[in-house]
Amino acid sequence: MGKKSAARQLGDNEAMAFAKMIRVSPQKLNLVAGSIRGKNVDQALGQLTFSKRRIAVTVKALLESAIANAENNHQLDVDRLYVAEATVGKAMVMKRWMARARGRVGRIQKPFSNLRLVVREREETA
Repeated sequence: MGKKSAARQLGDNEAMAFAKMIRVSPQKLNLVAGSIRGKNVDQALGQLTFSKRRIAVTVKALLESAIANAENNHQLDVDRLYVAEATVGKAMVMKRWMARARGRVGRIQKPFSNLRLVVREREETA
């Protein structure tokens, strides 16, 4: 019995990796994601390796995961891969507080983000 498997949402020349609950604001994560959109994966890995932003380490690990998915699960050529999509979304926000002067309170928000990376194989140039 059982349920039938859902149709694949990506194309035959695409692979994806998804990270949930990354502890950084979506705005900061989108700056790093925007720096690798549309680039070849080797250029994107170099960009993330030498980036000064803390979250670049997490984005690099996710990109390596997407490359491994493309190679092992979908038999795509790693040399022809590029970052087709890098989508950032909001996750939850932890709300904390800090005591301030005269019995007041200062609200602290600790946002989380989601990141979806899609790598695509370039078409052969004949």
